[in-house]
Amino acid sequence: MTATVERMTAEELLRLPDDGFRCELVRGKLRKRTLAGAEQGRLTVVLMVSLFQHVQDSKLGVAYAGGTGFLLSSDPDTVRAPDVAFVRRERIEEVGAVEGYWPGAPDLAVEVVSPNDQYSEVESKVADWLEAGSRMVVVVDPRRRKVTVHRSRSDIRILGIGEVLEGGEVVPGWKLPIDDLFA
Repeated sequence: MTATVERMTAEELLRLPDDGFRCELVRGKLRKRTLAGAEQGRLTVVLMVSLFQHVQDSKLGVAYAGGTGFLLSSDPDTVRAPDVAFVRRERIEEVGAVEGYWPGAPDLAVEVVSPNDQYSEVESKVADWLEAGSRMVVVVDPRRRKVTVHRSRSDIRILGIGEVLEGGEVVPGWKLPIDDLFA
């Protein structure tokens, strides 16, 4: 006898009760993740505060905290939630107020690798973000003390201590020294 796995929709995901897990929907299949560890949480806050302050001061758009869902594709639905995200002002104005998940990918998605993350899953998320239209995906790896910036599948830059993460044309003027991130 074969068990049938029912596909879930973004609407059903939105209505799930909070059970202490971070949930995402990948091509209709529910994926549960454990809560962030201490170092992942600390790095996420450093990134979020830096990005939020710059985005607010420069009136560039909206910075989103971890756990915010972005509807990347439909039928089957994919809803991903980065640790930090940014959507530029023009897109915010075009879409207007959103109830539920943001329709589409953020301009910037940031993933902080946690101790229980598999690198293959992180790479899958990067691919999903880029395919859905994110213009920049940043992966912070505390174990290796490296930051990888993906602007496309082939435009990838690895940053380490002594270098600076820059928002470029995606988040103009935003800079965060890698030393400050891993301090």
